[in-house]
Amino acid sequence: MELTREKILNSFSVYKGKIFLALKFIIAAGLLSYIISSIELPEIIKALQDADYLLIFSAFILVVPNIYLQYFKWKLTCKSILNVDDKEKIFFSLFQGFAAGAFTPFRVGEYFGRAFLFKDKTLVQITIATLVDKIFPLIILAFAGSISGLAFIYYFYDVSFYIAVSLLVVISILFYLVIHLLIDPDFWNNFLFNKIRNSQRLYKYLGRLRFLKHLEKNYSAKMFFISFLFYSCFLFQFIILVAAFSNEINFSDYLWGAVLVMFAKTFFPAISFGELGVREGVSVFFLGQFGVAAAAAFNASFFLFFINILVPSLFGLIFLFKKNNA
Repeated sequence: MELTREKILNSFSVYKGKIFLALKFIIAAGLLSYIISSIELPEIIKALQDADYLLIFSAFILVVPNIYLQYFKWKLTCKSILNVDDKEKIFFSLFQGFAAGAFTPFRVGEYFGRAFLFKDKTLVQITIATLVDKIFPLIILAFAGSISGLAFIYYFYDVSFYIAVSLLVVISILFYLVIHLLIDPDFWNNFLFNKIRNSQRLYKYLGRLRFLKHLEKNYSAKMFFISFLFYSCFLFQFIILVAAFSNEINFSDYLWGAVLVMFAKTFFPAISFGELGVREGVSVFFLGQFGVAAAAAFNASFFLFFINILVPSLFGLIFLFKKNNA
């Protein structure tokens, strides 16, 4: 029996990558099928024709503070972790990261794209800096999305009040712990972590995050604030786009839907270009629960991709080619 179990585990470890890749294709295919069954091309075109173009233009304008906030975060990170204060190099590395990240699942190419201009830094150093830069908005997104998701299943799927409250307490405690990991270096050495050291499995994973222990408290506080502004900016862009294509304004529902969409598409196993298909699928599903037409949800989601990912990526490619030809 033990031998059989060992064979199964060994086989799984060998084919794990292929199994997960197959699952990702199945999920992506399911999402595309859902989109195709929920929406037709004439509806998409009509929603485009009837859209409020002033609101769409407003969403385009917001890409300026969106990118500036990302630049400001990356500048703080470069100065704090890489000891780099060259504003031009930081700016161009950010755009090259956009270009490389747009063409890879989970935008992992961004880690490599940002490294091109830092010739005196190792790829590991740039990867750690990029990870730290991204972890702050990711925490905010995860917390807001978890709370919104919990509220969603409670109101739409009649989950028990006691289960919902229990999950809310667990989420809040986890968020509290994560915050302290990032802003309080002494938290790593408190009673809780002394106990965790006794668990080899838990300590193995937490040990990989020990570089966070050396982040300055002032840096972490600034990053949380800037990340919150950045998160609010792209949520507001999405809300404006939904309003533009639905020709209605329901701020609270659109905000709720936007938080759910961003949470789902970020933590969904995406394999498509720039998360296309995943973003549109979850947009059609979640916004549909709030009465938004499938065509309007699809167009809003696609335009958000075009504004925030595709356009900056194109500029990043231009900067990349110019630097290489210089």
